[in-house]
Amino acid sequence: MELIDTHTHLDFPDFDDDRREVLTQSRALGVRRMVVLGVYQQNWQRLWDLVQADEGLFAAFGLHPVYLDDHRPPDLTALGDWLTRLRGHRQLCAVGEIGLDYFLEQLDRERQQSLFEAQLKLAVEFQLPALLHVRRSHAAVIATLKRIRLPRGGIIHAFAGSHEEAREYIKLGFKLGLGGAPTWPQALRMHKVLAQLPLESVVLETDSPDMAPAMFPGQRNSPEHLPAICTALAERMGISPLSLAEASTRNACELFNW
Repeated sequence: MELIDTHTHLDFPDFDDDRREVLTQSRALGVRRMVVLGVYQQNWQRLWDLVQADEGLFAAFGLHPVYLDDHRPPDLTALGDWLTRLRGHRQLCAVGEIGLDYFLEQLDRERQQSLFEAQLKLAVEFQLPALLHVRRSHAAVIATLKRIRLPRGGIIHAFAGSHEEAREYIKLGFKLGLGGAPTWPQALRMHKVLAQLPLESVVLETDSPDMAPAMFPGQRNSPEHLPAICTALAERMGISPLSLAEASTRNACELFNW
């Protein structure tokens, strides 16, 4: 069973003590490729150095809304410079992690929106997919994506919306990222939504080191957990783990032009 983890933060210090072992064990379990997403300007170089040391890792660069207070106006220019410098590199795969977070009330929504739109326009300019953080902001994100159309779409990370919202994203050319959260017993709405999602529109992810699945409560999440996540989600969807793995891998390869 070959898997692709479409959303990790393997550059985070959580993996500093055993990153190489995690990668080796993940590959042994079938997780062949992994996407590592940048969240603020200060971690882009560290992320790129990590990716350059492993041909099975791929980089996305972005300014995450949760770190809004850390971002400075020059960071947006720097993002454009990074994308320009790495244009066409096989290990540059997307703009991300970007988006809107309405869960954290202290984050200024107007500033978030401005930053989000500027980064979407970079995704359009550089012909890259966008990897989106969407928390309690589906309506605003969908409205924005209808105004700023992305030719290559992207992924709605940790999708937890309704069936209707899923349909809107799919119409806009986006895949829905599924990870640990829908395995939680309390995720009752997502359990119902899962069964209705078209296989051609889902991709698997971990969000390592965050959002550990129900099978590994309270632990650091890891790409090593992706096979177990795949099995648990497949059961909820009424299909075989192999069918879900094959669909996710096919969808990711299509999205990233692999």
